[in-house]
Amino acid sequence: MASTRRLAAILAADVAGYSRLMGADEEGTHERLKAHRRELIDPQIREHSGRIVKTTGDGVLVEFPSVVDAVRCAAEVQRAMIDREAGVPEDRRIRYRIGINLGDVIVEDNDIFGDGVNVAARLEAVAEPGGICISRVVRDQIRDKLAYAFEDLGEQSVKNIARPVRVYTLRSAAVAALPTPTLLAALPIAQPAVAPRLSIVVLPFTHRQ
Repeated sequence: MASTRRLAAILAADVAGYSRLMGADEEGTHERLKAHRRELIDPQIREHSGRIVKTTGDGVLVEFPSVVDAVRCAAEVQRAMIDREAGVPEDRRIRYRIGINLGDVIVEDNDIFGDGVNVAARLEAVAEPGGICISRVVRDQIRDKLAYAFEDLGEQSVKNIARPVRVYTLRSAAVAALPTPTLLAALPIAQPAVAPRLSIVVLPFTHRQ
């Protein structure tokens, strides 16, 4: 299949401390991750017109046609994760790190490649657990459209990227201060089968001599 190019907002996310969490409780962590994907992350990506490009054990790469939708999706997911993990001990909580960039990408076999993708992955690595990092071009696009309190981290040298990247971050504390988003309605949970109600029938008893 021939490759094409297009401009896209790229979101890269992974779980902070994934190996440690799996080592502590492999089955429990895996089941919680699946539930977060099924009930929150995937529905929110669809709601904001995103396309999941690929997934790994702990991460996801998503393409959005709109930078505003990408950042809004990231912020709403991070805010919702706080509530979803509130009852879990601090050292067992699942926290995502998210990086978002806007760039020209190569599209081939439904995958995406290029510096635009690489920068998003490096921004993810800079983000703190529960936080979001975006590039300057993303910040410029959302400045007058979204009121999130991104902090300027200045120019950052990131791995395998030739030029420094101007990074802005929405820290986990700023995420926690956001209002709880109105999330998509959860898929209906299948109700357990109900046994048929039993009845006692009293029949007349005829005693024959």
